[in-house]
Amino acid sequence: MGLTKFFTGGKKMQHIRAHVLVCGGTGCKSAGSGKVIESFKTEIEKKGLSEEVMVVETGCHGFCEHGPLVIIYPEGTFYCQVTPEDVAEIVESHLYKGRIVERLLYHEPLSLEAIPSYNDIEFYKKQERRVLANCGRINPEAIEEYIAIGGYEGLAKALTTMTTEEVVEEVKKSGLRGRGGAGFPTGLKWSFAKASVNAKKYIICNADEGDPGAFMDRSVLEGDPHRVLEGMAIAAYAIGSDEGYIYVRAEYPLAIKRLRVAIAQAEQMGFLGNNIFGTKFNFTLHIKEGAGAFVCGEETALMASIEGRRGMPRTRPPFPAVAGLWGKPTNINNVETFANVPLILQKGADWYCTCGTEKSKGTKVFALTGKINNTGLAEVPMGITMREIIYDIGGGITNGKKFKAVQIGGPSGGCLPESMLDLPVDYDSLISAGAMMGSGGLVVMDEDTCMVDVARFFLNFTQSESCGKCTPCREGTKRMLEILTRITEGCGRDGDIELLEDMAGKIKDSALCGLGQTAPNPVLSTLKYFRHEYEAHIYEKRCPAHACGKLAGYTITDACRGCGICAKACPVQAIAGKPKSKYVIDQVVCIKCGACMTACPFKAIAKG
Repeated sequence: MGLTKFFTGGKKMQHIRAHVLVCGGTGCKSAGSGKVIESFKTEIEKKGLSEEVMVVETGCHGFCEHGPLVIIYPEGTFYCQVTPEDVAEIVESHLYKGRIVERLLYHEPLSLEAIPSYNDIEFYKKQERRVLANCGRINPEAIEEYIAIGGYEGLAKALTTMTTEEVVEEVKKSGLRGRGGAGFPTGLKWSFAKASVNAKKYIICNADEGDPGAFMDRSVLEGDPHRVLEGMAIAAYAIGSDEGYIYVRAEYPLAIKRLRVAIAQAEQMGFLGNNIFGTKFNFTLHIKEGAGAFVCGEETALMASIEGRRGMPRTRPPFPAVAGLWGKPTNINNVETFANVPLILQKGADWYCTCGTEKSKGTKVFALTGKINNTGLAEVPMGITMREIIYDIGGGITNGKKFKAVQIGGPSGGCLPESMLDLPVDYDSLISAGAMMGSGGLVVMDEDTCMVDVARFFLNFTQSESCGKCTPCREGTKRMLEILTRITEGCGRDGDIELLEDMAGKIKDSALCGLGQTAPNPVLSTLKYFRHEYEAHIYEKRCPAHACGKLAGYTITDACRGCGICAKACPVQAIAGKPKSKYVIDQVVCIKCGACMTACPFKAIAKG
């Protein structure tokens, strides 16, 4: 751990022989890790081990599917799905007697020499944990632990040995691109704000993270908040700002709590406030809690919200670097972007460039969700293939189903088919394929997923989250959603596909902000790769995935024993037959409710 010579919570640690690290991220907390922590403290005290063993609540390890997670150092023993009832056995066997509790290991080892740790688990083997390096390994509410692993060294280096121009050039040299979605070069963005002549400038961290299924920024804020504060302070120094805001949605109470603790600690230690590191640089940070509007992820709408106005985007130019928050030059980056900055300053741009591709340097954090075995967070080097993320890290598709598509980039991203699994994951490759990196949401779909319905789902989200300011987004997405809904309900018409394509193009060209301009992406990408599914819905009145209820027909197979239970269950008397003979469903009368399939004890009714 490298922490034994430092202090935690005011307690000297030279004599501590074991650290019990328990995941305290939102996912594990919802699974009961808080009670696990309390059980450890109680059982350790019972055994008289309080002076030898320390329990540490950490941030997210990323392996959310198998939480609550417990890792015991110095061995690095990795226990998963730990319950409060398991704790007494771990304390008795492992901490008191030195015997591994094999039943709680992620994989049962062939011998006690094969105790699984991070490097032994497939989920972590292909990851390059830079931004997430501290998450799950330190107490996020103890600034001493962040300092112990090099925290605030990047800020100290910038303030005491580098000019503001040198800091900007180092970030440019690193090739860091914004991790919030657009992928704009970070150093170049900073240079614009730096060049603006004004006595007052602002730094903003966009931690709104409104994409469905996305929790990358939340996990960084919960598990390593000081890294984000340090990155913001470096950026503030570089552009000449003395004040900043972290815009975080109120639905992230744990992240907000830990940010408040981190800011107070940094102020007390002199890393925030006045004359930082004995220089003339001053920097003050505030937290602004957002109300959860997706549109506030757009930078001009976000600034309006901070100012106390309704979160609605405005036309650009002027860009925020010239006239942003309260009309002052402003630089906005997201959580993951700021979290990369301390590493660049501490270890240098040349080191940072050792990972990634020529035009996409470094790593990217993804939230793995959907029909995938290992849901959670994964940080991978740019250029890794989608196949490696889904199968090697994600463990493949649940229930042995066949992979069908992956939605990358959130509601504004695109759906990529199986033929694109070997596509390198970097900004330019994804855009050329009709998708986008986005903030890092990655939703995996299996063979039972209807791609028309997926497009309808994401468009429904963006349409309902539209601020309504511009006609293309407000009305255009609504008309597209009506068409998609009609298609999934079996009422699609000849010309609907062409109409969708035409409307999508017009919305992309004329919507006011990025939300509206990218809203048609899921429709366009599914039309590009799964056009045959749209055609089946419209012209054959069937859903190839058997997922659209109003298009899902039911048939009785040869396994029917003529018991008549299905006929009795049918609410519209659409099933007829004779006892001990095969029954038949009248497809004209059938309302496709599925009651027959539910009632049949012999699994003789098929959907399709």
